Amino acid sequence: MRRFWLALLAFLGAACVTAAIAIPLFLVPMLRVVPLDLDITSVATTVPEEGSSGERFPAVIFDRCSVSAAKARDLDAHLTQQRRSVIVDPSDRRQATLQSAQTVQIDRTRDASGKEVEPTMAAADAERKCDDGLLTANIDRVSVNRKSSVPNGTVSSLQLEAAPEGVNVKDVSVDLPNRKGFQYKFGFDVKKRSYLYYDTNTRQDIEVKFAGEKTINGLTTYEFVGEVPETDVSSLPNAQGEAALGTMLTMPAKWWGISGRGVQPNDKITMHRYATAMKHVYVEPETGTIVDGLEDQHQYFRSPDQSTDTPAPVRDFRMDVLKGRFKWADETVAHQTSKAQGYKDQLKLGGFWLPLILGIIGVILLALWAFLMLRGRRRDAAERNRIDDDAAAETTWLGTRDEPDTRVDLEKRGDADTEDLVQQSGRHNVEPKADATGHSTTVDPWDRPTEQIPVVQDEPHDPNVTPRPDRPDRPEQ
Repeated sequence: MRRFWLALLAFLGAACVTAAIAIPLFLVPMLRVVPLDLDITSVATTVPEEGSSGERFPAVIFDRCSVSAAKARDLDAHLTQQRRSVIVDPSDRRQATLQSAQTVQIDRTRDASGKEVEPTMAAADAERKCDDGLLTANIDRVSVNRKSSVPNGTVSSLQLEAAPEGVNVKDVSVDLPNRKGFQYKFGFDVKKRSYLYYDTNTRQDIEVKFAGEKTINGLTTYEFVGEVPETDVSSLPNAQGEAALGTMLTMPAKWWGISGRGVQPNDKITMHRYATAMKHVYVEPETGTIVDGLEDQHQYFRSPDQSTDTPAPVRDFRMDVLKGRFKWADETVAHQTSKAQGYKDQLKLGGFWLPLILGIIGVILLALWAFLMLRGRRRDAAERNRIDDDAAAETTWLGTRDEPDTRVDLEKRGDADTEDLVQQSGRHNVEPKADATGHSTTVDPWDRPTEQIPVVQDEPHDPNVTPRPDRPDRPEQ
């Protein structure tokens, strides 16, 4: 049983030490990947720009119903941007495909006269009118390398319209080739340098630069800032290869409100929709989790022809289509910081605490095993020595006997005549005897070994033979 427990201690100790070495090498890399159960819902609302007091209507949008009116107009608005990102196929141990559905909803509007409206959204399969509460919607799909979070090109598409029943999603989606930037998650171990970041509105990678550290809900994050260059979104085709609806608009100059030298009220003027933005992304550096975001979006109509042949009133014309600062809601930020902290705790547990604890336990168990083994060997050696000493004490030249040691008996008697024999008793066993006078004598059997041989009389006793006085058992010759 003792051997069993010693073997168990050695096994457990070695197992703990092995696990302490293996976990950082094998388990932690398995944690440092895009999780296949990723499910991120983010909400951003329009907030006033610095120095602005427009809390209820901090954004500006183009009034789509004015297309059928006598003049184009804008509306003050409050907007909410919602996005949900989940993992879809194809996803495996090497790649993860994210599907991100995004909408921008109109919460409320106010026209030039001060009239406020809270628009509603029609059902998904119903016809949408110009005053519908849904401003934009799209579905982005991208496959990324699970270790680096960089797009790998397997899937990269943008769906701009709903797919009717029986229609393949690919038929209403556009491919986004050569996509390289991060978007929904950065890689692990983010550095204080520039990275590529993908902008869906303009379908291009932009450079975001490290701008500093910021503590959000007790979590240290890196802020990255990047500017989306002015882009003509009418040049970004839809699934049919045409300019997307609302990206090009041709109306009379008077409808646009353009007047001046070289412009007649009924001149048909074509405007394109342009977009630019300034992005602020806050990333937890160890896990690459995006925990907060701020984006200044500006989309507007202007003339694509900026040559001197175009009248100045037309060249200089701008009309906002969407202008607003979108900031992640506090609930979204709290959820993302919690997720990032959870990922950090997992990595720290697997990369530091678990190996440390298992290593300490393993060393203790192995030390205990070594101590018990050494103590057991010493105890076994002592036991063997004791057995050998006992055996030596109980063994004489004549063999093993059960009688008490004669030396001890003689010492107890204290007979002066046997003092010399006591000194010799450590070497020989002696037997006490009594002589004819009754005095005790001690005879060493090896002094006269022949006396140990029994007398055998083969001949009849002869009364005429006189025994020898020194050998009564043998007659004189």
